[in-house]
Amino acid sequence: MEQDLTESPATEQEAPAEILSPEDYLAALVRKAKGAAGRLSTLPTAVKNQALQAMADSLEEHATELLAENEKDLEQFDATPERQAMGDRLRLTTERIQDMAAGIRDIARLPDPLGDMPKMWTRPNGMQVGRMRVPIGVIGIIYEARPNVTADSAALCLKSGNVCILRGGSEAIHSNTAIAKVLCESAEKTGVPAGAITFVDRPEREIVQLLLKQDQFIDLIIPRGGESLMKTIAEHATIPVLKHDKGVCHTYVDADADPKLAERICVNAKVQRPSTCNAMETLLVHQSIARTWLPLLVQQLTAAKVEVRGCAKTCQLCPEVTPAVEEDFGKEFLDLILAIKVVKHIDEALDHIATYGSRHTEAIVTKDYAHAMRFMREVDAGAVLVNASTRLNDGYQFGLGAEIGISTSRLHARGPMGLEELTCSKFVVLGSGQIRE
Repeated sequence: MEQDLTESPATEQEAPAEILSPEDYLAALVRKAKGAAGRLSTLPTAVKNQALQAMADSLEEHATELLAENEKDLEQFDATPERQAMGDRLRLTTERIQDMAAGIRDIARLPDPLGDMPKMWTRPNGMQVGRMRVPIGVIGIIYEARPNVTADSAALCLKSGNVCILRGGSEAIHSNTAIAKVLCESAEKTGVPAGAITFVDRPEREIVQLLLKQDQFIDLIIPRGGESLMKTIAEHATIPVLKHDKGVCHTYVDADADPKLAERICVNAKVQRPSTCNAMETLLVHQSIARTWLPLLVQQLTAAKVEVRGCAKTCQLCPEVTPAVEEDFGKEFLDLILAIKVVKHIDEALDHIATYGSRHTEAIVTKDYAHAMRFMREVDAGAVLVNASTRLNDGYQFGLGAEIGISTSRLHARGPMGLEELTCSKFVVLGSGQIRE
């Protein structure tokens, strides 16, 4: 019998979820999730990989139903110009479902990080000391709009031995509920414990604040979303938080950059998919190359329907450009809008990035080895690229499989978060009767 994708993936509750109070509803979910953590952490790699393959196959098998549920979300979505980027992230297509499935299969092919012991050392008393990779435990993931996050997060957490509690935004409730149900049922059929993939299928805002207080059951919160979501989590969380914050990404075109290479990189960084957090939002151009190179680039950007906002020097070189205001620098547009500033030298570029950047992704285009090395050393960001598009800062592009987010935090993990970033370590000691004297 074909499964009903509108049912909740969380089962085995004594009362239907919709008639429980938010407190009782969430309590049942987190207890079940915590109960699955021990079993999931010791699940053999072969079983996890089998589950991941089944999850990928099931997504493709149910593509028609998933698209139908996604259409319900799109019909209810308030598609104002300001929310265009969110609308793009919300939309599912057959290709995007196939990409989700391919990402899960890539994760299945990756080495299992659990149990890995990179090195051991021997102490004078003969005992051997080392660190072993282990799961973090139960991870709560709170995100907006993007249904693919449901699949990516579930797969990465499963392979790394972590239980996940997924809370997507209300604007994608039908899509996420359907995806979560497909993933849960296919995983559990292969031996994954019930509750290992837990989805919060009620949209009340109150539930997010309740979730952030579950420090007895949840070990880490990973948020993915806008500033208002980050503010809410920062104010209410009693659980450690690993941020996936906004992406104010810069590309600096140095004095001796190859013009064609720089053009290709910059157009890709802005135009290929502007609604993503790793799209370029500000372009910095050395004054010595700006006069000959910038007008041609602006023509290309304008032809691609990019609204260009430039500093006074940019407007002088390119009269068709809209004058930029202070707020344009440091803003995450998530749209076909780009701020441009002409700078005198690399020092001014570095100062601008330090002032306006969000520590997400920064790139330099240059032939100068010393400048490239200095940029890599001095720029404070999760990823720094030389002669490459900011759009490449992505777990899949970096060979991590899918990613659970791009961390802008400094502790534990930074940049794209794959399997290793979802583990912590414990010390292990191999002795032969040693005691403390």
